[in-house]
Amino acid sequence: MFSVQAILLVAVLIASVVVHEVAHAWQARREGDDTAERLGRITLNPLPHLDPLGSVILPLLLAWQGGIIFGWAKPVPVNPMKYREYVAGDIRVSLAGIVSNLGLAALATLLAGVVLRFTGASGVGGFVFMALDYTIFINLILAFFNLIPIPPLDGSHVVAHMLPAELAERYRELGRYGLLIVMAFVFLAPGALDWFLTPVYLLQGLADQFIRLWI
Repeated sequence: MFSVQAILLVAVLIASVVVHEVAHAWQARREGDDTAERLGRITLNPLPHLDPLGSVILPLLLAWQGGIIFGWAKPVPVNPMKYREYVAGDIRVSLAGIVSNLGLAALATLLAGVVLRFTGASGVGGFVFMALDYTIFINLILAFFNLIPIPPLDGSHVVAHMLPAELAERYRELGRYGLLIVMAFVFLAPGALDWFLTPVYLLQGLADQFIRLWI
């Protein structure tokens, strides 16, 4: 059976990946590409963004099994050729989702301190505090996980622009197998994943210290 914590965790994950994708779409429009906007992807309504497998079925299954929760939303369609500055625009659009997740983590940290100070950690206040605590952790994971340079993760766009053109093209082509590579990385190389996520644990510790200042 699903626990309240597991369901809440999946709900926070869905909300966080939606914000991540909206940030990509919004920044693409700023760069001159209206593809995502025309397809209705600049919206916080989760329905246009949800991938049935990656956003719902897999996270719920993993939550039910009690393992690491992993998921994704539908990638935002963009046309980098429409960007006013191709290289800089592609990098900014790629990093927009990461910035949005870091912003959500920072906002949740501040709100968690306020909730703890004025309502305590029991009853409704305790539930809200737990949701905010999950928001901090999940958004930090999303931010730094997406920096991993495996196509089509966001960090790969930055790396691609640092490579010679021919090598960059071959590197981008790995994106067709990206989902399989990412899942293998998550489940078969947990040590490497932990190394990439080291900043998550450091920043979460700092967030906890900040929240405790409000007690």
